[in-house]
Amino acid sequence: MNADKVIEMQSITTPTRTHAPRVLILGGASEASEIATHLAARSDVTVISSLAGRVSQPRLPAGIVRVGGFGGVAGLISYLVDEKIGVVIDATHPFASKISGNAELACNALCLPLIALERPPWEPNEHDSWCTVPDAQTAASMVNQQRNRVFLSIGRQELGAFSNCEDAWFLVRAIDAPSETLPAKSKLILKRGPFHLNDELQMLRSESISLIVSKNSGGPATYSKIEAARTLRIPVVMIDRPRKHNVPTVPQPDDVLQKLAQLL
Repeated sequence: MNADKVIEMQSITTPTRTHAPRVLILGGASEASEIATHLAARSDVTVISSLAGRVSQPRLPAGIVRVGGFGGVAGLISYLVDEKIGVVIDATHPFASKISGNAELACNALCLPLIALERPPWEPNEHDSWCTVPDAQTAASMVNQQRNRVFLSIGRQELGAFSNCEDAWFLVRAIDAPSETLPAKSKLILKRGPFHLNDELQMLRSESISLIVSKNSGGPATYSKIEAARTLRIPVVMIDRPRKHNVPTVPQPDDVLQKLAQLL
């Protein structure tokens, strides 16, 4: 699905409420679906979820769903005005810094309230062996060594940083087939989380993985790979999050709903 193609869908069981306040959820994080489910069941708001369209078969949240880009800040401003949006909820992925920045600029321009959710990052414990790096390029230069067998679990968007790695061997996991060139020595598996600890342990053992590269996404859906690394004493190169927000954030969906109740 092209990211710039917009598709709008309306759940049969969720009627449009023309006089209710309209709330736009910028989705991407799993928490966005939880928030949408709560709001779609209410009669006092109309909820619209916006998905970026980077996954070919996304899991659709409850309520109205649009898929695709806005066309930058100007496009987002036009959408907010045209759709008469009263509140914006930013529940995008922790690494989706561009849309978060656009949302802040658009909401500031229109004096619209913005509620930003930021999922807490993972924190290493005393049995973890982490090396934190600022970006995928740094991670690629660090792990590209002979005899390294690397589990590359960073999604599709930044695989290009590893495309010129010719020395290490990589196990690449993604939901959809990447468009970027994979490393010369690599194996691709297409799977969608959540992943379970026993499955992660079996995979890491069967592929003789010696190193893991991960984004610090936080949340439970893919944390089992971190638990598996701890169990097997496999070092982790952890890509740190970009700075996303210049506004106060909340960590949980319940916090978002409480802030929304205060606004409404």
